[in-house]
Amino acid sequence: MDKISPQGYRRIATEEGWITKELMDRYQALLERGDHGDPGFQSLWGFFGRSPSQRARDLLERIQDMDARRIADMDATGIDMQLLMLTSPGVQMFQPDEAVALAASSNDQLAETIARYPTRFSGLAAFAPNAPEAAAQEIERGVKKLGLKGALVNSHTQGKYMDDAFYWPIFEACEALDVPLYIHPNTPSPQMVEPFLSRCLDAAIYGFAAETGLHVMRLIVSGLFDRYPRLKIVLGHLGEGLPFWLSRMDFMHAGIVRAGRSPGALPLQRKPSDYLRENFYYTTSGMAWEPAITFVQQQMGFDRVMYAMDYPYQYVAEEVQAMDALPLTPEQKKMFFQTNAERIFRL
Repeated sequence: MDKISPQGYRRIATEEGWITKELMDRYQALLERGDHGDPGFQSLWGFFGRSPSQRARDLLERIQDMDARRIADMDATGIDMQLLMLTSPGVQMFQPDEAVALAASSNDQLAETIARYPTRFSGLAAFAPNAPEAAAQEIERGVKKLGLKGALVNSHTQGKYMDDAFYWPIFEACEALDVPLYIHPNTPSPQMVEPFLSRCLDAAIYGFAAETGLHVMRLIVSGLFDRYPRLKIVLGHLGEGLPFWLSRMDFMHAGIVRAGRSPGALPLQRKPSDYLRENFYYTTSGMAWEPAITFVQQQMGFDRVMYAMDYPYQYVAEEVQAMDALPLTPEQKKMFFQTNAERIFRL
């Protein structure tokens, strides 16, 4: 049995980024060639991958380190376990055959890391969305053979969203395996990103939430959760803003459907907010702010909100102490830091 920390709960951080050297080398090659066609990728990794600034250098080192430095950072902030996920855009910059191979390689390396530090790390399987059948097989391999705890997609794949039936094998696999799919942000797609770039709004400051919130709304309105009612989705950053729109999205969607305004918005079996309350779970990554956390816990349920740091993008030692001080009962605090994550990800 794992040792319980003095505060009475283990602190499990549930959205913590990493990347293989293999994949980072490919990112660097894409940046060098400049022919990838994705301005958001250029903005994000052109900075973190190539800038001489201290922030970029620190992140580039931390995100590739799966040993001493990462463990030391966890110990310094009181984090007992990280749930690791392949950082954005993962393998999704690449064509299907290469993406499938890179996903398998990264999952193998992740499983090796977890085997070295089984009490400190767990993780989610990467996959290639642009090869859905192979993606479903890789998710199954990751869960059944490698012991990974679900799957991760970095939102859109080269501007394509997963509300299309093309991607259904991925959702079928997650539902059949009864594992969660974590939808992590990507920079806005090439057709969306231009107004964000000139003010550097394309990444975590706003673009991530705008892009991922759009993706989730497309999934809900498509009827995906009527087709796969047991599907479990996890969102970071307290739901990318969507919990604050529950009333308005219900009202407006009902009006659109009644008016027959669009063939892309058909009747659903439940209200949009119902899916967000019943099929979704939420982490606090990058949102260590008590008023927002309290709101999402009250609206979505204390059993659906989990702690995450968003390491190494947002490595702030003081936030762990702030989260320890949240106005929660001892039972609710243990749910927040430990038992929700253990239940949802089967840790």
